[in-house]
Amino acid sequence: MASIIKVDDVQDAAGNNIINESGDVITIGASGDTITIPSGATITNSGTATGFGGITEADMWRITTSFSGSVQPITANWERCDEDTFEKIGTGMSVSSGIWSFPVTGLYQVVWNCSWKLDSDVSRYVYSEFITTNDDTSYTERGVGWASILNGGGDTYASSTISAFVNVSNVSNQKVKLGVNAANSSTYTYGSSTANQSYVTFIRLGDSQ
Repeated sequence: MASIIKVDDVQDAAGNNIINESGDVITIGASGDTITIPSGATITNSGTATGFGGITEADMWRITTSFSGSVQPITANWERCDEDTFEKIGTGMSVSSGIWSFPVTGLYQVVWNCSWKLDSDVSRYVYSEFITTNDDTSYTERGVGWASILNGGGDTYASSTISAFVNVSNVSNQKVKLGVNAANSSTYTYGSSTANQSYVTFIRLGDSQ
């Protein structure tokens, strides 16, 4: 025969709550407690689980208008993607005068994608730059995406991608700049307000390390 115990609180010998039920909310343990799941145990979730980590910040921005030549950092014509298929997670990034600030601490993956065009000419090199600071003062180049454009007798295109992890433990001091450099000043970095041509993605993978 099955047995039923009806209580609102289960406490240890010292009177500390182990399990509490109030207003259909069940609390296990208390602040500062460690709850251990034994090796080999399985937890199955058939409802909605929150507060277990995962991706809490994800954002994507793009350049809306094409520009020519070398620019570092890129300060103008940034927009957060706004098509009906897009949505950010969390607060999202902010940018001021070409300096990107992170909303919260964490380990971030940053992916900087650039597309270029040159009309009937040669650019021996064209490259994107990923630049970081740990003190909000001194910036260091941490990633370069190289390409070159040959004379194709018309519009010729190239692209590059830089991917990097940024361990952000201080949002006031740790920031990012993005830039491009081209040997031929007529090289255009492509921009669009309706599609991702030159764009950057920020994803918080977890807590800072």
